Amino acid sequence: MSYTGQEAEDEVQPRAYWRWSKDDFLPEDSFRNRSSYMSALSQIYPRFKDRLVSRSDDANEITELRKQSENDMKRCLTWWDLTWFGFGSVIGAGIFVLTGQEAHEHAGPAIVLSYVASGISAMLSVFCYTEFSVEIPVAGGSFAYLRIELGDFAAFIAAGNILLESIIGGAAVARAWTSYFATLLNRQPNSLRIRKGSYLLDPIAVVVLAIAATIAMISTKRTSQLNWIATALNTLVILFVLIAGFAHADTSNLSPFLPYGAKGIFQAAAIVYFAYGGFDNIATMAEETKNPSRDIPLGLLGSMSIITVVYCLMALSLSMMQKYTEIDPNAAYSMAFQSVGMKWGKYLVALGALKGMTTVLLVGALGQARYTTHIARAHMIPPWFALVHPKTGTPINATLLMTVLSGVIALFSSLDVLASLLSVSTLFIFMMMAVALLVRRYYVREVTPRTNLLKLVIFILIIVASSMGTSAYWGLRPNGWVGYVVTIPLWLLATIGLSVFLPQQRTPKVWGVPLVPWLPSLSIAINIFLMGSLAPQAFIRFGICTLVMLVYYILVGLHATYDMAHRQQKLGDLKVKNEDEAGKA
Repeated sequence: MSYTGQEAEDEVQPRAYWRWSKDDFLPEDSFRNRSSYMSALSQIYPRFKDRLVSRSDDANEITELRKQSENDMKRCLTWWDLTWFGFGSVIGAGIFVLTGQEAHEHAGPAIVLSYVASGISAMLSVFCYTEFSVEIPVAGGSFAYLRIELGDFAAFIAAGNILLESIIGGAAVARAWTSYFATLLNRQPNSLRIRKGSYLLDPIAVVVLAIAATIAMISTKRTSQLNWIATALNTLVILFVLIAGFAHADTSNLSPFLPYGAKGIFQAAAIVYFAYGGFDNIATMAEETKNPSRDIPLGLLGSMSIITVVYCLMALSLSMMQKYTEIDPNAAYSMAFQSVGMKWGKYLVALGALKGMTTVLLVGALGQARYTTHIARAHMIPPWFALVHPKTGTPINATLLMTVLSGVIALFSSLDVLASLLSVSTLFIFMMMAVALLVRRYYVREVTPRTNLLKLVIFILIIVASSMGTSAYWGLRPNGWVGYVVTIPLWLLATIGLSVFLPQQRTPKVWGVPLVPWLPSLSIAINIFLMGSLAPQAFIRFGICTLVMLVYYILVGLHATYDMAHRQQKLGDLKVKNEDEAGKA
């Protein structure tokens, strides 16, 4: 059946949500049969060229793509929900687990400066996300924004990293949940895992992921209410950690403050950035927000400002309670309270950590599924995962996909492997978001002169290249200065060039990032710098994952998105033709 015929039939007769035909997974013409697929493979170069330069637009993302879900998500969230979602999605494994791990191994007491550095970078990214989510209130988050501003191929690279970040993030938090649950039972962090050869299997993490996903699939509003209650209780625990921690503080534990030097601060900052990563889930809920232009800035900026301060204070209290060499990397806060004679305190902290990680998994299940839904709407993965259930108003199929994949990884992988890979993906996406914001402000199709577009490309390339140069020089010669004499002035001149020689082509309607191009340019520089502070193994894993994504894109994603885009173009042309004929009649 042709696309138009199928659409006509769907409009008259609603289809069942649970269906399993081939057309629900691979409906595109390129996959009709073997000969059509071989024909598609023979056109890889022209199709890739088409997708490389093609860009979506606001109306397509907001209106047309949403039709792929067949049912709408329910608009039921307010700024209050988003603010508590912000707390619930961010405060979890990052602060309770990575703080101890990085203070022990990389930063020492200077872990507080690591949180300051990563917090500044995160806030710059929050500004970018807020402007986009107010202007383009859809479930796709950064994927939708990049598809509009940087094109289809750039969006696919982002989509692959978003899915990777979501899967690994859920697995990392679930394994951390098991460690703290064991501590609560007065056992060693790994005692509830099953050793099989070189693996420590974690079936409890799988069960926790399944429970969180089930709640998220039932109702977004109910999940919000549960998150509010759990996060409020977790806030009380955090207050206890701060008050009791500073009450038992010993300033001698802060010496030496920089045992691993400045390089250790940024190595730790790149890892603990994971602790801030959950805020992008809030942007994916714009489609379910009653008043996005008001609620999203309040929810995102409000929650992240408070979280940044709380993180720095919690990191400082841990460093003052216990010597960095004695901090337990697996359950830092619980063991720190035990070391100062507050054995009962460790159980309260473990309980608070469990509550925090539980809300991270709950909000993560919501946000990850909405990313996946919009990626499936664009046919980068099978559109079956884009379907929204008519009764619950939630993307059940997408939630199941992410939960199963996270569960498999959580069963086998350790947190240290997961966190370093996750940080590369997160920093990469946030860097691309800052680039996309510059493009949105300075380029509008069919309006911006070609010479201005060329200048924009050159300035952005210089900003990115100089930032990479600064990061590389820091990694090779952390005590040097000659390289910075070249790279930093280049970054400065390129940013000044954007500010002076290019007029902004677009003004945000409601809320916009201040000090453009300076804040987005600084966000690019800091994200790239933090990426360069990660260990080489993280980039090797990142490179392998990216290669796998590209193979999938060449064999499947390229042809599915090409067919989808040209089908929409034909339908659009047909609609215009019909309107013209109706006007003449």
